[in-house]
Amino acid sequence: MAQTAELLAQARTELSAHCNTVEEAYEFMLAYAGQGLASDSGSAKGTQVREYLTKAEAALGGLSSVVNAFVGTENDPVLGPIAAFMKVIEADAHASRAAVRLVLTLPAISSQVIDNLNASIHLRALLTDLFLVDEVLKGIK
Repeated sequence: MAQTAELLAQARTELSAHCNTVEEAYEFMLAYAGQGLASDSGSAKGTQVREYLTKAEAALGGLSSVVNAFVGTENDPVLGPIAAFMKVIEADAHASRAAVRLVLTLPAISSQVIDNLNASIHLRALLTDLFLVDEVLKGIK
């Protein structure tokens, strides 16, 4: 039981850090999308959009360590459902990371591109997944 509590506490901490990074990037990108910029070149906001995207990309990659912490717990009555949902998070994080990486390859990141990234079902699903599992983990004693 102590091992389960420790795993859940560690997962909450790691998920919270990754979630905060992705959420901050998403919120910045919402503002950036509204700027109507043709390029990220030559502006402070442009520099920041690449920084936020880079941090989000790293956070998305880091989610795999949280997912891997639940490997082998599939038959546990408490951890099993969480382990199954972690696989959903992993898939959504993988798709979101691919989209972020795609945008980062562009020589110029326009507001329109960021608006399309924000609208991506993958990124939105991931954020919702992270919010859901965070609330679930808070509710488990």
